[in-house]
Amino acid sequence: MKELIEQLTLFLKPKQIKIDEFLNKYTSFKIGGPARVLVKPAGMDEIARIINVCKSRNVKYYILGRGTNILANDKGYDGVIILLSENFSEVSISGNVITAAAGAKLSNVAQLARENALTGFEFAHGIPGTIGGAVAMNAGAYDGEMKDVVVTAVVLMPNGEQKTLSNEELELGYRTSVIVKEGLVVLSAAIELKKASKDEISNKMKDFGQRRRDKQPLNYPSAGSTFKRPTGYFAGKLIEDANLSGFRIGDAMVSDKHCGFVINVGNATFEDVTKLIEEVKKRVFEKFGVMLEEEVKIL
Repeated sequence: MKELIEQLTLFLKPKQIKIDEFLNKYTSFKIGGPARVLVKPAGMDEIARIINVCKSRNVKYYILGRGTNILANDKGYDGVIILLSENFSEVSISGNVITAAAGAKLSNVAQLARENALTGFEFAHGIPGTIGGAVAMNAGAYDGEMKDVVVTAVVLMPNGEQKTLSNEELELGYRTSVIVKEGLVVLSAAIELKKASKDEISNKMKDFGQRRRDKQPLNYPSAGSTFKRPTGYFAGKLIEDANLSGFRIGDAMVSDKHCGFVINVGNATFEDVTKLIEEVKKRVFEKFGVMLEEEVKIL
């Protein structure tokens, strides 16, 4: 690892490299031990070079945005975390098209759209993630999802080549894409929106925001919806009907406000959350014959 760090210092500034940095500071669950190395690239070329260094040293790496869909192990991460949300978040606009770097916050992009009287991205205003993660997972809520607005995305291929993929080539499906299937890295995305009145856009954002506050446990650390929606069912309803509302292991708890959320009600550990998830899956399967699948990514 020492040699890897020396290689990184050849093209990154000292402030861009953190050693043994605790991941609980970078995840919305507020859980996670130290990453051996955490780096904060400032551009596409730096990301590519960091990945090349990792591959040449046979060191594993993980691309992290705002950590809103991540459960990190308390033992830490024995590799390199590449954090995009701090130095790689530029956003620009040209006509009806907004181009955003992978680390750009969805909420910031939605606000820029509103300021320029562009509609179609209101659904993303309350999703606490980044453009890169949203494209990879085809994030969506209420009346929209990324596949409705993404025109193209610039990605880093496994061979280090940068390539622009069309909406169709991205294969955006329910919480998946070619990014996930083939291990690509989103560098930026262009989204195309439509003109509308600012008042109309603001009202829709307010409506979606109120719905979230009414239905989701936003006052507790979590990683959003813990489980994917099973075909023909709603995960939260299955969990509630299995009498698991408020079910708790340690400080990890099934939210009694929305059973689709596992929340951290104090100092939940990685083990608390993973044991709770497995118990929920077991009991739902026993009662309904439906096997839930995690939406949260376990690091």
